[in-house]
Amino acid sequence: MTEPAAKPPLPHPVTDHVREALAVTLRGCEELLPEADWLAKLARSEATGIPLRVKLGLDPTAPDIHVGHTVVLNKLRQLQDLGHTVIFLIGDFTSMIGDPSGRNSTRPPLTREQIEANAQTYYRQASLVLDPARTEIRYNSEWSDPLGARGMIQLASRYTVARMMERNDFAERFRAGTPISVHEFLYPLMQGYDSVALKSDLELGGTDQKFNLLVGRTLQTEYGQEPQCILTMPLLEGLDGALKMSKSKGNYIGISEPANSMFAKLLSISDTLMWRYFRLLSFLSEREIEALEAEVAAGRNPKEAKVVLAKELCTRFHSAAAAEAAERDFELRARGGVPDEIDAVALSGAPLGIGVLLKQANLAPSSSEALRLVDAGGVRIDGSVVSDRALRLGAGTYVVQVGKRRFARVTLGA
Repeated sequence: MTEPAAKPPLPHPVTDHVREALAVTLRGCEELLPEADWLAKLARSEATGIPLRVKLGLDPTAPDIHVGHTVVLNKLRQLQDLGHTVIFLIGDFTSMIGDPSGRNSTRPPLTREQIEANAQTYYRQASLVLDPARTEIRYNSEWSDPLGARGMIQLASRYTVARMMERNDFAERFRAGTPISVHEFLYPLMQGYDSVALKSDLELGGTDQKFNLLVGRTLQTEYGQEPQCILTMPLLEGLDGALKMSKSKGNYIGISEPANSMFAKLLSISDTLMWRYFRLLSFLSEREIEALEAEVAAGRNPKEAKVVLAKELCTRFHSAAAAEAAERDFELRARGGVPDEIDAVALSGAPLGIGVLLKQANLAPSSSEALRLVDAGGVRIDGSVVSDRALRLGAGTYVVQVGKRRFARVTLGA
C-alpha cells in the first residue's frame, strides 16, 4: 500500500530523553512507520508539554483477552508510562461489520447483543495491564452511528477501490474468485475514521493490521489532520508454537484464567518458543533476558527459565502469593501428588461403574473414552492405578486422577 507523503520533521530538538522514548517505542516492535515522524512528534511533545494521543482499538469478538493481546497492551502501557494519553478503543461498531484481515472468506458480523456481552469484560481485563486512571476508554459507535448513510457515502468517496485492492487478502480472494462482500471494504474505512475522530498521533496493532492502520493515515490527511504514525507488534504464537494464539484454536492462555492453569500452560511451551514469549510478554530488560538465555545455553535447566516467566505473568495477573502457590501445585502434580485445591463433584447412583463415573465427573468426554484411559493405566483412585474396567464404586468420597494433572474429589451417594 502506498504511503501518504511524509511531512518534514517538526523543528524541535531531539534530546537524549526523546531518543530514550524512541528506544522504548521500538523495543519488540515489528515496524514503526514513519520512524522520523514519530521522533519529531516525541520532540514536539517534550518541547510543548502536550502529551501525544496513542490509540489501540480492539473488537470484542470474544469475551476474554489472552496473553497474545497483551503484546500490544504492554507496549501501550510503556507509552502511557512515558506520559502520553492512551486511548483504549472498543470497536462496538466495527465488530458488527467484521474485520476481514488475514481471512480468505467473509467473516459473519456479530450481533449487538454478542458485542455488548463481550465488551463488558474487555476493559476490566485490559486494566490488568493499563493504568485505568490514565486511560481514555472510547467506543467507536460514538461517531460511527451518527454518520448515517450520507456520511458513510462521503467517507467512502475519500478512498479508491484500486487502493483497497492493494490489500493482500482482498487481492488474493479476487484472483481466486472468492466472494468479497462490499461491507468488508467498509471495515478499514471505519477503522481509519476512528483515527480521524480521535485525532490520533500513533496507532498500534498486530502485523495483520498494517493495511488498516495505513488507511487511518490516509484519511487523516484527507480530513486535513497531521497523519498518525503506526506501530505494528508481532503476533504471538500459541502454545503449539505454530498458529497465532487464538481461543478458537485452543492454544491460548487467558489473562483471567486461574493462576495454576496459567503456570502449567507456560511450563508446557517448547524451550525454543520460551524466548519469544520472554521478549514479547516479559517486563525483564533485554539484557536480563540475554543473560538468562546465556545461562541456559551454558547448561542451566530450561525449565528454571520457564518458571521465571510463569511466575512473572502469574504475579502480574493474579498476585505473588498466587504465583508461589501455582509453582507448588505444579511441582506436586509433577510428582504425582494431589493438589491442595481440586474440583469437588457430587454424584448419585452408587454403585457406579468407573467409566460412567469418569464421564459424569467431567474427567472423560464419554464412558468409552474413560475405559480406554483405564486400559492405558491413566486412571487412579486414591493414588492407586485402576486396572479393572469393570470396577464399580460404592458410596463414599474418592480422589480421582486422570493423567498427570486432572483431579476431582468425587462424593458418590446412593
